[in-house]
Formats: sequence, structure tokens, C-alpha cells
Amino acid sequence: TLSVDEGNKPANSPKGHPPDADGHSSVTDLANSLTGDMVMLSPGSEDDDGEGPVSEKLGRIQFSIGYSFQNTTLTVKVLKGQDLPAKDFSGTSDPFVKIYLLPDKKHKLETKVKRKNLNPHWNETFLFEGFPYEKVRERTLYLQVLDYDRFSRNDPIGEVSIPLNKVELGQLKTFWKELKPCSDGSGRRGDLLVSLCYNPTANTITVNIIKARHLKAMDIGGTSDPYVKVWLMHKDKRVEKKKTPVIKRCLNPVFNESFPFDVPAHVLRETTIIITVMDKDRLSRNDVIGKIYLSWKSGPAEVKHWKDMLARPRTNVAQWHALKA
Repeated sequence: TLSVDEGNKPANSPKGHPPDADGHSSVTDLANSLTGDMVMLSPGSEDDDGEGPVSEKLGRIQFSIGYSFQNTTLTVKVLKGQDLPAKDFSGTSDPFVKIYLLPDKKHKLETKVKRKNLNPHWNETFLFEGFPYEKVRERTLYLQVLDYDRFSRNDPIGEVSIPLNKVELGQLKTFWKELKPCSDGSGRRGDLLVSLCYNPTANTITVNIIKARHLKAMDIGGTSDPYVKVWLMHKDKRVEKKKTPVIKRCLNPVFNESFPFDVPAHVLRETTIIITVMDKDRLSRNDVIGKIYLSWKSGPAEVKHWKDMLARPRTNVAQWHALKA
């Protein structure tokens, strides 16, 4: 039986195509239909598993703010973080803080990265000099805590914002604030339809990036230029990387790209496939739209897909996944 979540009705379709000349199976029809040998799974109740902003504990941050009328200087001290969530495979994070005075984006300052530390002490002082008091009162201090990642975009952990007209700025005041989910990192990032095919004889997992829907717009023009990166991980070492071409200005792109990876049976339990949907940016670093971690021990929907793949060898097992931060 075919069950597709959120009302995507599978159309009748021709049987699977023979492999292309280059040895990749052709998946032309996967986007609009499901070939005969493809099993479609709904991801279960991942939308209501209590991951809302209310229950998610993101830790807290301590900082001080003060203003010197004599020197027209705003002082922001980023002191420490507490109980930050682990973002990395190794069960920790490498946190640092970006400081903005909104709506200005140009005054962006950042602290040093504290390696492998969920209770970091930054103790760094930032001075915004030559800043008239009337202007300061129109600004909002925005602190964003991120997890530094050497290989891809830094992951947002949480944020705090405080309108400066609400603060008695005459002397340095210290605050502890709970981190909130990042407004640029929370909310829907979109979904990706992926099929997995495990071949125990050849010791391969073929990852088929079929299509995405409702991707979050990352560009100023309200769109994105998405492409997908697929990393094969063994424990937390990167083994192999593949990527799709970029699809310009499209929030519902169809990729239909198939990537075979060699995965010997004895490393299956230590294997993770990280799928990252990226927004290609010509001028600056490419932005991460969202990620999926597929393994036998990631989130419930991902684990279900992994187990279904193992239970149905040599079958393309497809499932929609909600992209995560």
C-alpha cells in the first residue's frame, strides 16, 4: 500500500526505467509519480512530537549593557552561557555569540569560539563608540548564540533580543536571559522527499534526492537557489560527499539525483547520512536551509526510514522529511 502524508496522491506510473548508460538508475518519473518498485512511507507524527519552542530548552546567556554619556559609548559585555544544547555528533557544541544592534546589520561583532563547551565563559567586552544616546534608544540589542562548524554553515543555537529603550543604561546592568529559538532558524524550513535503497549483496546504500517542497526563502528576493549536499559519515568522520546541481529561484525544486555509497554491513550501525539543503549564494557563503540526519539512532521519523530501508532490501523506500536546523 502506498501512503503519502499531507495529501500527495501518487499517480499511476510506468515501471522503473532501466539504468542509464552511466550506471545510475534513471529516476525521471519519481518526481511526479511513484514507480512500481517504490514504497512510500509517511513520516509518522514528527510534527507533533513536542519540539515546539515551549519545551525546547536552549540554555541561557549572561550579558551586561551600559552607556557612558561622557564618551557617547555603548558597552556590551558577553559574559557566559549555561546549559547550551549539544549540536555536534560528539555530544557537545563549539559556541560563539554574534552581537547586533538592530535594525543595523552592519555593526556585527562576534566573540571567540569556545571549543566543546556547553557552559562557556566568553567574558568579552564590545564598545559601540560615538553613538548618540537618542540613537541608542532606537536600537535593539540582539545576541545570537551559534555552534561553530568548520565544514558547513554555523548552526544557530538560540537568541535573545532586548530593546534598549527598556533598559536603564546609566550604569552597567547584568542580565541572565533564556535563549529563544532563532527567528531565522525556527519555523518551517520545508520538506525533502528522499528514497533509500540498501543492497546487502553489493554493500551499497543508494540515496535518491527526489524533490523538496515549501523551502524557506533565504534570499532578499523571497526565493532560494537550492542544491543538496549528501555526506556519508562513519562515526563522526566524513567519508564521502556528493551534491546535486543548483536549481535557480525555486522553493519547490525537483532534483531526481541518485547517489550510491559503499557501506559494508559491519559499519551500518555506525553510519549516518547527512543530507543538507543549501541555498547557493554567489557573493557570500552558501546558507543552510535545513538538514536531515539519517541513521539508526537519529530522530523518530529518520530512524523509521532507516529501519524500513533495511527491512526492504533492493527497494527504493521513499519518505518525506521535515528539514531541521
